[in-house]
Amino acid sequence: MSTDKVDPQSGEKPSYRKDSDHSDISRTEVENNRLTQDTALDEGQRKRLEASTRLENPLAGFTPEQLGQRGEDYCKRHGITDEQDIRAFRLGAMIAGNMNKYDTVEGLTDREKDVLDREITHKWSNPTMLYAIITICSLCAAVQGMDETVVNGAQIFYKVQFGIGDPNSQRDSWLVGLVNAAPYIASALIGCWLTEPLNKKFGRRGTVFISCFISAAACFWQAFTNTWWHMFIARFALGFGIGPKSATTPILAAECSPPKLRGALVMQWQMWTAFGILFGYVADLVFYEVPDHGIDGLNWRLMMGSALIPAVFVVALVYFTPESPRWYLTKDRHAEAYKSILQLRYEKVQAARDLFYMDALLQIEQEAMQIQQSKFKEIFTIRRNRNAAIASEIVMYMQQFCGVNAIAYYSTQIFIDSDFSEKAALGASLGFGAVNFLFAIPAFYTIDTFGRRKLLLTTFPLMSLFLFYTGFSFYIPSGTARIANVALGIYLFGVVYSPGEGPVPFTYSAEAYPLYIRPFGMSLATATTWFFNAVVSITWPALVQAWTNAGAFSWYAAWNLVGWVLVLLFLPETKEKTLEELDAVFDVPLRSIMRYGIAQAGYFWGHIILRRKMRSPTVPTSANTIEYTKAQFTKEKHHDPSARV
Repeated sequence: MSTDKVDPQSGEKPSYRKDSDHSDISRTEVENNRLTQDTALDEGQRKRLEASTRLENPLAGFTPEQLGQRGEDYCKRHGITDEQDIRAFRLGAMIAGNMNKYDTVEGLTDREKDVLDREITHKWSNPTMLYAIITICSLCAAVQGMDETVVNGAQIFYKVQFGIGDPNSQRDSWLVGLVNAAPYIASALIGCWLTEPLNKKFGRRGTVFISCFISAAACFWQAFTNTWWHMFIARFALGFGIGPKSATTPILAAECSPPKLRGALVMQWQMWTAFGILFGYVADLVFYEVPDHGIDGLNWRLMMGSALIPAVFVVALVYFTPESPRWYLTKDRHAEAYKSILQLRYEKVQAARDLFYMDALLQIEQEAMQIQQSKFKEIFTIRRNRNAAIASEIVMYMQQFCGVNAIAYYSTQIFIDSDFSEKAALGASLGFGAVNFLFAIPAFYTIDTFGRRKLLLTTFPLMSLFLFYTGFSFYIPSGTARIANVALGIYLFGVVYSPGEGPVPFTYSAEAYPLYIRPFGMSLATATTWFFNAVVSITWPALVQAWTNAGAFSWYAAWNLVGWVLVLLFLPETKEKTLEELDAVFDVPLRSIMRYGIAQAGYFWGHIILRRKMRSPTVPTSANTIEYTKAQFTKEKHHDPSARV
């Protein structure tokens, strides 16, 4: 499908072109046909589908005059009386309702046209306050990364001091894993599920403030522990900050960002988490040789406490930035929402356009929420949602069972086992952090260029290969060769993980669910990844003790092959898909998705490997979806009546 227009809020290409002069093809008319044809839906499902469809463009079907009047009415309803503001809402509503074609709207100044044009031609040109919010979100991500990795170096010291460092003791290996996993257990069982009530009560800024305050306090607490169970309690408390922070920060970035930058700015979470992981390794190395000075274990205490530094910056600065305008709308505080978004856009007409569109979306979301019943039931009883949940849970599960966090949390001990000295092992861990961060940067390009499915199908076999390589390197006799090969295998694993299974899970989960059920779906997805994170953290020391490093690495190498099969059979592509297209992609029998995966594997083997002439398999879509093709677009553009649906 090809079109030259872009949705004003999602930044995505619309499914259907609606030409203001001659086309009778409209998204609403096509979807009405779809709903009429789909007799299998009950009344509740039909209403939910219709509401989800309207969320793609809630202003479709209104004339420019009607849109302008709706903009003025919005001002009257919410006490916005300034003439310049009323003008901005009138023009902004007209632009939003015409798929952002501002050049067709009369009354804009040259300055306003220039700013609207620069949204497309210079999308990184935005007010300083927007980048202040993104800086706060990036610091939150760095907090997350440091929370995860400072323990990597600290545990080689505190486990001895706490009496749980015997490498031959099964009890000690499980306790080390349990202490390491404590925050992720808390996140999966409690923290992630606090996200919605905290956001509802305190807003996005408030939730970020509370979660980072908890993180800072817990990091400080960890530095003063003196037994393994005391450390477990402090780290368990850390999970109350990790859960809400990991879910809320991307939401804050998304709700404040302009459409053209939304994807890139939300992706900052993954990149700066990788940076925090890197900085955690730096802290481990910096404090390694600090003497006790009368305090037992001062070096590891400084390592554990250092993670509070970015959290303190967030706590100190977050309230100097505006709250999410969308959160104000949910509280019916429209004037405050307007003041907030004015700080994030150059011109009033931009702010009015985006706020008016947000409000229109919110009204339909609330309508959808009134229609739905049990959120849990909605996910598993409706095929479209169920298929999305299966795909989302697969990528979230595999983000942990690909083995990356076994390396992230235990790399220092892994390198020590491969004959590195302690300090050299910390340096080698720092190298893994650097690889993880640097190769996360290309994900900005690859995730939307190659697609989520293709990235995973390419990188899972490579991750498996490099983990097998790392594991079997432990069979090399002690010496430089073993050290070099273990490090090489781990670094190559990081190279292919960072642009693949690193950024894909959160991105995929956020877009797979329909909007009306997305918050619950994301809570489920986030809880899944933190739960299995805890499983990996707990079991790795015991796994190494039972199977040796070679066996433990081979275990996760095998899981990467399982992940490849699961992606092949159950994961539809979501790249550059609009809401309607995603409905079509997911609302098909699961066996059709599986058959496509098998056919795709056959095509790859026959056409790419054996060089045979073969027709590529057709992506399965809902039979009730009218597809708008490039050929139809070309005919319609040239006023060919036969192109019309």
